[in-house]
Amino acid sequence: MSNIKVELTKSPKPKPVDESKLTFGDVFTDHMLIVDYDEGQGWHDARIVPYGPLSLDPAAMCLHYGQEVFEGMKAYRADDGRVLLFRPQENFKRLNLSNDRLCIPPVDEEFMLECLEKFVSIDADWIPKAPDTSLYLRPFIIAVDPHLGVRAANHYLFMVIASPVGPYYPEGLDPVKIYVETKYVRAVKGGTGFTKTAGNYSSSLKAQYEAKEKNYTQVLWLDGVERKYIEEVGTMNVFFKIDGEIITPSLDGSILGGITRKSAIELMRGWGMKVTERRLSIDELAKAYDDGKLEEAFGTGTAAVISPIGHLNWGDTKIMNINNGEIGPVSQRLYDELTGIQWGKVEDKYGWTVTVK
Repeated sequence: MSNIKVELTKSPKPKPVDESKLTFGDVFTDHMLIVDYDEGQGWHDARIVPYGPLSLDPAAMCLHYGQEVFEGMKAYRADDGRVLLFRPQENFKRLNLSNDRLCIPPVDEEFMLECLEKFVSIDADWIPKAPDTSLYLRPFIIAVDPHLGVRAANHYLFMVIASPVGPYYPEGLDPVKIYVETKYVRAVKGGTGFTKTAGNYSSSLKAQYEAKEKNYTQVLWLDGVERKYIEEVGTMNVFFKIDGEIITPSLDGSILGGITRKSAIELMRGWGMKVTERRLSIDELAKAYDDGKLEEAFGTGTAAVISPIGHLNWGDTKIMNINNGEIGPVSQRLYDELTGIQWGKVEDKYGWTVTVK
């Protein structure tokens, strides 16, 4: 691997004036990270350059066959000025898991993290300081061979772009309304549901659009075979507190292994809570609700961190109003602890944060 080359922009962009009004993913920083891959040479020519359009051949294979993977991460500014990343090693491990499934060559996780830290340090002035804001980082890999024909590519680009962001959901920590999807299928075991690849998200758009037409924030996906077992929300893993026990769907090959999910499980088990990873049917959930045992529901993800769920609609006939539509104690405690660690306000007892030099 060569050293990381740096070309600083000569035309810095104006930064957002009112950080309290930041939306998600609309504004981008001054630079981007690029690393090339060529068969026989491996990953090479790591460079940080001014943010700008890419020059791609119209036959680039990512445009035709969807050989693409990505990650979602954040950089946080602590009160003392430190810039923190949250468990970035886990993101690169998951990136390589996605790479393997999509037949993309693995990356050197240690070197790519070094590249990422360098990139973040250069655009550190873009990290917002307002409450509940951060710098969203989007590493991704695309196949760029100019070739029409279904095969794994021989040439790729690894890139990172960054965007200063506010809360992912407009509701913030207010509980969201979720529509249980029974018509469409997101993923099946043996497919790509456990990876972060573009096709998983484009195939979910139709259901998400129809849910928004009914005034719902997101959809809750059921399994693609029996259409009865809960899997995940479009942008989050899900948890349910039933009769004192925290239950989340097990990772059986069709559900993304979220880093926030993993962190939440580790925290709750450390607090002495009973956390179970298993199959959970929508019928079991509905019965728990009818029996007064469904105490709390929430989603976890990098973008939203913790998103309480206050309302579930299953089949337009079964309406579940959870915890009186208010955030529950577990959701609040997880949010406080996770964001406290991420922003450096709470002692990181787990060694999860990385300080960017």
